Amino acid sequence: MMTMQQFIDQIAAEKAKQLPIVNEDRWRNKFHLMAPIGWINDPNGLCYFKGLYHVFYQYSPLDAKGGLKFWGHYTSPDMVNWTEHEVALSPDIAADVDGVYSGSALIHNDEMYLFYTGNVKHKGDYDYILTGREQNVIMVKSTDGFNFSEKKVLLTNEDYPKNMGLHVRDPKVWEEDGTFYMVLGARSVDDKGYVILYQSTNLTDWELLSVPAGGLDDMGYMWECPDTFKLEGKDVFMFSPQGMDAKGFKYHNVYQSGYAIGSFDESKQVLSLGEFDELDRGFDFYAPQTFKNHDGRIIMYGWAGVPDAVEHVNPTIEKGWQHCLTLPRELVLKGEKIYQVPVEELKAMRQTETVIENIALDEQPVFELFEDDTYELNLDFKETTAFEILFREDCNLSWKDGVFTLALGESGYGRDKRQVELSNLSNVRIYSDHSILEIYLNDGEEVFTSRIYNKELDKKLSLKGTGHVTLTKWEL
Repeated sequence: MMTMQQFIDQIAAEKAKQLPIVNEDRWRNKFHLMAPIGWINDPNGLCYFKGLYHVFYQYSPLDAKGGLKFWGHYTSPDMVNWTEHEVALSPDIAADVDGVYSGSALIHNDEMYLFYTGNVKHKGDYDYILTGREQNVIMVKSTDGFNFSEKKVLLTNEDYPKNMGLHVRDPKVWEEDGTFYMVLGARSVDDKGYVILYQSTNLTDWELLSVPAGGLDDMGYMWECPDTFKLEGKDVFMFSPQGMDAKGFKYHNVYQSGYAIGSFDESKQVLSLGEFDELDRGFDFYAPQTFKNHDGRIIMYGWAGVPDAVEHVNPTIEKGWQHCLTLPRELVLKGEKIYQVPVEELKAMRQTETVIENIALDEQPVFELFEDDTYELNLDFKETTAFEILFREDCNLSWKDGVFTLALGESGYGRDKRQVELSNLSNVRIYSDHSILEIYLNDGEEVFTSRIYNKELDKKLSLKGTGHVTLTKWEL
């Protein structure tokens, strides 16, 4: 078993070899967080601590296809300007030898506590679902956010309900009225998704409180990345179910991520949930995590990717890297619907502004707007009943007969079409980076995230439809 320092030295050697290749890739993004080399997936340990935002993330520096997992680490004073740090956590003890898996952060008594799943896979003829796997909840803490204590194993397979298999992971921890709570996502022995709830008075000793929700026939076989928080006084349960069947325009990715508005009963034995709603309708979104900011906002990052998505590919693997994170989004509850709004801090990225007012869509205008693939584009529609937007070579956005469609051609590398029913559409906001689009409809009522790999810079924006639109573009 390698030590933390040995891992750091190995990663440094790999970076020296790979960075010149990675950094020359035109698809490296400008303002989305990426791993310096290799693979990135779930955002982890999100928090604001001693004047800095901390984003930890699942990191496979030695394999762009996703291998042994570490926690990478970025910090920022403003969620715009980021500093990369050495790996924060390595798989260097027996309880996490096969990977430092996902988890969360808690700030308590001026210390940062990190909780994560240590993965262990025994060698042998195992299915790793019911046999051959350990999923251990492990904690470290820090007084500065950069140097961490020795690892402490809090929970092992023996501490989970007996009707659960060996997939129990992704601790999210919070404090409420002087008591600490932890939710874990789980897969039962009969292949149904559950959430498991623990409680503690000291962050070290945890006891099973309940299995408050799960076991539903149409909600998949595993609930990953559970998260719970309050918006407008309501309990929100956010999770990533695996194994859901597509229904109409819904659930077309191999795995989903979404939320349900609900409420715990007084004893936290039951979490009553409303209807599950996808957070993002695009091709590339999974494993979101939130944190409560020091100003009270609930802010979310997601992984701009989906595990096991064999129907599409990322050509950047050939250059030694893959995936990125989404931009930070503030979550706002309107009725029973969560709206996602890019955080206000991102406006600091705006540079040169271009405004074209009252464009007649029926004249099918074409504008040569873009000097780079990195920009923010706002489209405000007036008296519009249908429209079509074409940009980035073959990215087509359209709204007709109450259906919004994102369609990609060759630039999607297997990503074809995603849709959502939307009776009214008044504005579209697009963040375009070198190899990703984030598309926000009606001020965040619906969001589409997709990787995109157009081979050449396309300067043109083509529009057609009915009514008028005002266009505002910022270089970023």
